[in-house]
Amino acid sequence: MEAALPTMSEILKSSRAQKVDLQLQTLGPFFRITAKSLETQNELGKAEGVIRVWVRGRILHLDSIRLRRETLGMEKSIFGIGLFIGAVAVRHGYDCGCKTAELLAINDSDLYHSKLVRFYTRIGFKAVHEVTGSTLGDYGHMLVWGGIGTRMDAIVEELLIRWCTRFKFRN
Repeated sequence: MEAALPTMSEILKSSRAQKVDLQLQTLGPFFRITAKSLETQNELGKAEGVIRVWVRGRILHLDSIRLRRETLGMEKSIFGIGLFIGAVAVRHGYDCGCKTAELLAINDSDLYHSKLVRFYTRIGFKAVHEVTGSTLGDYGHMLVWGGIGTRMDAIVEELLIRWCTRFKFRN
């Protein structure tokens, strides 16, 4: 029997067990997710994006994920906080009928870029295009994403299945 997808309430409950409060705000197709420490009340990070309607259906467009320095000193890794924020975004996309998620692993520095690509690959994204700024075709990507890096896509339902055990509570 296939595992049930984690619900939004399961993801939020799992984050609170890690002393992280996640809030989803929407305005039309736009969304913002903020993560706050339940211990310090400080903001740990946020993500922003939009649900885009496209020829292939609805797409979860993950525009940015920003994590604060405070997360570096936490027991949970910086990518652990990012996974919670991402899970809320992906579940929101799923609930809005998105089949695909897309993002750009920004290339601000070679070291950080390679870590981002490895992280996103590990959680289920696949590289689809290197945006280097060296071709005419890259300019559209650069306008949409605001920089260079690795364009990555994932199937929303596959992400939720892959992450399922991370957010499911056992009785």
